Amino acid sequence: MAEARPAGAPTVLRVVLGKRLHDLREKAGLSYEQAGRALDVTHATVRRMEKAEVGLKLPYVEKLLRVYGVSDAEEVEGFLALAREANRPGWWHRFRDVLPEWFSAFVSLEGEANLIRAYEPHYVPGLLQTERYARAVLRAGMPHAPEADVERAVAVRRERQSLLTREGAPLLWVVIDETVLRRPIGGPDIMREQVARLAEATALPNVRLQIMPFAAGPHPAMYGPFHIFRFPLPELPDIAYAENLVGASYFDQRDDVSAFLEALDRMCAQAAPAHTTEAILGGIRKEI
Repeated sequence: MAEARPAGAPTVLRVVLGKRLHDLREKAGLSYEQAGRALDVTHATVRRMEKAEVGLKLPYVEKLLRVYGVSDAEEVEGFLALAREANRPGWWHRFRDVLPEWFSAFVSLEGEANLIRAYEPHYVPGLLQTERYARAVLRAGMPHAPEADVERAVAVRRERQSLLTREGAPLLWVVIDETVLRRPIGGPDIMREQVARLAEATALPNVRLQIMPFAAGPHPAMYGPFHIFRFPLPELPDIAYAENLVGASYFDQRDDVSAFLEALDRMCAQAAPAHTTEAILGGIRKEI
């Protein structure tokens, strides 16, 4: 398990390049200490570069590539171009005043994943929320924040949602508890609008939504919400994310992620089939 750090949340590309530097160093048969001496820095600096805990200084990267035996000019320049891109702040950086640093990493993972799976027992996932529903949820979670901060947080949610309709959009496969649809958030009008939005989302080719009904009884993930991200990049393993009131944990060890995957697979089998979701939503909307 890796705890989200309070600062310096890396972009996914920086994580990928860190792993590539790690592989090149090991292939060259060099230790952290030897690589550090080549840069005239401590071994801890090299380790932090590989773990994406610091930005990638281009002179350091260029020298390390030479030390690791990468001599092809085109290959070096390609790596440096990726490093420049990795060092650029993500779009969410301009919202850093309202976006917790531990959640910035989530937004980066979300934006690079080609498969996002999730279980949500409390409220509609952010990627599927209407603006009014999002505002009501954020206001409940930010009770002391100025109205301007709430509106900026709503803007972050709008930006995130654009990934579902972009070219190469990820597959979003979500199981939500029936509680999500029964809990009144923002009043009947907002809830009806939100349920209608969910029904519309089921028509998207890259959205699969299942509902876990009360009648299904207990299930493997009654302890809380989580996300699982899968990526098209071979350097990145599946990553699971679990959030709490003051932070989040990111899991990338195979055994940990497998536990989340197994729980979600069991839940998908236990929940109402995806092809029945639109009809279930229609019935609930009439009851609101």
